[in-house]
Amino acid sequence: MTVPVIKQVLQQNPDTAITIVSSAHLQPLFAGLERCHFYPAYLKGAHKGVMGMFKLYKELKSLYKFTAIADLHNVLRSKILNGFFKLSGYQQATIDKGRKAKKLLTQKENKLLQQLPTSFERYALVFNTIGLQCTLTDQQPVYTKQPIPTAAQYLFTGNGKVIGIAPFAHYKEKMYPLEKMEQLVTYLSQQEYTILLFGGGSKETAILQNWQNQSSKHVYNMAGQFSFADELAIISKPFQMISMDSANMHLASLYGIAVISIWGATHPFAGFYGWGQSKEQLVSVNLPCSPCSVFGNKPCYRGDNACMNQIKNEMIIGKVT
Repeated sequence: MTVPVIKQVLQQNPDTAITIVSSAHLQPLFAGLERCHFYPAYLKGAHKGVMGMFKLYKELKSLYKFTAIADLHNVLRSKILNGFFKLSGYQQATIDKGRKAKKLLTQKENKLLQQLPTSFERYALVFNTIGLQCTLTDQQPVYTKQPIPTAAQYLFTGNGKVIGIAPFAHYKEKMYPLEKMEQLVTYLSQQEYTILLFGGGSKETAILQNWQNQSSKHVYNMAGQFSFADELAIISKPFQMISMDSANMHLASLYGIAVISIWGATHPFAGFYGWGQSKEQLVSVNLPCSPCSVFGNKPCYRGDNACMNQIKNEMIIGKVT
């Protein structure tokens, strides 16, 4: 979600360059931004722990002449790294995640149901604080569609429409029941849609591969088949994406792909809706207990995950074009 904001900062401040410090595998997300450099942080290796953060600080300080530090994460690691820069006198700003308001939004009783500032707005405020212009004037796609990798071109040779489906989320409370999603995949493939399945990790890959194997036609597992950069190019091409409140919603949003997003324990009021996405594409049921979590990491206190289980495939199909 930082990518659209960083693009707008660079556009509105033509004399500014930005260095992104993040996990190495995320580098392809920023590769298309001019004056945006990327420095990988190896958080399980060379940059692990306090001494690793100090090593990262020294590396960055020796390579770049920063005028300010913008902490868009506000976690222990970034606070430690910021501390080293602060001792050297750098101007700094840190994101306010609005934790108190989010707690009121998700509390069990007497919820304060209101739209909170989006993460995009919170990121923009960080850049404003260090003196940079960042006005979120529009929500146009960050990137144009990318050339399809040669190895994936066969997926787009037919005349039918292509739909990406990303059925997984980090927490089960944010996931539509897999058996119902498999039924949806089968139905859409029978309507002559080409279905591209997205996921990651050995467990998810095995499930998606089984869906492909069980399907008679038009269903293809993308997980584990391509590099992250190539997968982004493939995501830029589908006509629509069906996703949970998860990373794939945001990845598709970067390319202006319309996302049918399915929400359960979480809610867009917390500020994590996709860049440029229409609320008309959102699928959810209105329950008094929802939202019960900001990130979906709390078990359903009812024990029935009704917010997901009460969603019907017809509600999703009705939004497919």
